[in-house]
Amino acid sequence: MQRLWVPHRMVYVADQHQPDHHDCPFCEAPARSDADALIVARGETAYVLLNLFPYNSGHLLVCPYRHVSMYDEATPEEVAEIAALTQTAMRVAREVLGCHGFNIGMNQGQIAGAGVAAHLHQHIVPRWESDANFFPIIAQTKALPQLLGDVRESLAAAWPHP
Repeated sequence: MQRLWVPHRMVYVADQHQPDHHDCPFCEAPARSDADALIVARGETAYVLLNLFPYNSGHLLVCPYRHVSMYDEATPEEVAEIAALTQTAMRVAREVLGCHGFNIGMNQGQIAGAGVAAHLHQHIVPRWESDANFFPIIAQTKALPQLLGDVRESLAAAWPHP
């Protein structure tokens, strides 16, 4: 039997701490370089970054800069930009990654499965016709064919600039 070791996932699995505005990774990310924070694009009220613990290659998150936890707390401007960034992310992911579909959604609150419940974020998970297998079920492991930094570079390079 072969094993695929993914020790970087242990940080996510073992850490049940819910950050607040003092240690929120989505508040801290914009202060770092794009490459270091895995930021793909920055808007006026929101930004796009790769998920550090992706469900699939190219798993993106769209976050407002402002620290709000629920969708109904977002301003109309934030909602509009989150939607526009999501649409652009889909177009860029189809072009760069060649994906066939997407899972898009928000988990609102810790009880609903939000890993970082205190800061609103929308998931954009690229999907391919052949990406479903029993590996995650049997081995509880997801094999990702590309490094996060390489995916970020590809997506950022293809992102349209106004």
